[in-house]
Amino acid sequence: MIYADTSFLFPLILHDVNTAAAKAYLKRHKESLILTPWQRYELRNAVRLSVWRANCPPPLAKGALEQIDADIAAGSFSATAIDWTDIMERAEGLSGQHTTTAGVRSLDLFHIASAISLKVKAFLTFDARQFVAAKAAGLNARIL
Repeated sequence: MIYADTSFLFPLILHDVNTAAAKAYLKRHKESLILTPWQRYELRNAVRLSVWRANCPPPLAKGALEQIDADIAAGSFSATAIDWTDIMERAEGLSGQHTTTAGVRSLDLFHIASAISLKVKAFLTFDARQFVAAKAAGLNARIL
């Protein structure tokens, strides 16, 4: 299983500076990406936020939101449940270990904790601080 944070997932749905690198990675690695309810929520919120920031017109955002569900149905994303209590406890532990040294944000720690809990084989991100914390937490993290 491969876990991608929202910095990796977003450019797959709406074009940004990381779209080419994200798509190139997926072309080389055919395994579907995990999509937990948490990731789905954060990705959908990021699309809506791009409308508020005037980076994306509402009709394009509507299509992107529909594309997320179509990708789940097509198997591009693998809908995966998580144990919320376990994730929160892991995130708190990671915060104590890594926030003061890596400056990682709470939501980024939630991604790392989810990936650890799911015992993934790879963790994908474009976020440098999150990458540092994910590596320190023992994940096979890749920054693209």
